[in-house]
Amino acid sequence: MWDAELTPRFKKWINGLKNRQSRFRILAKIQEIRIEETLVGDWKPVGDGVYELRFPFGPGYRVYFAMFENKLIVLLAGGDKTTQARDIRAAKQLLRQRKEHRDED
Repeated sequence: MWDAELTPRFKKWINGLKNRQSRFRILAKIQEIRIEETLVGDWKPVGDGVYELRFPFGPGYRVYFAMFENKLIVLLAGGDKTTQARDIRAAKQLLRQRKEHRDED
């Protein structure tokens, strides 16, 4: 099973979702990806190593993530269609910071 790492930004977003069913469905899809060890669902690359996982319910939820060594999913940020551009920029910045931090180790 793939590991998952959640950024504080992602945790704040997912825990802040008022619709519990949506939260459950998003987390279930992430768990499915971890168990299957492959990307399933509606996803696409958005650049700079960041991917977008799209959900066809609610306001069009999105989860932004990166992969490391084909076994670690880093959940960077979440949002919906209305915040998509801002969320992608934030996810890319979080990934850059994480890579810089790993390079220092």
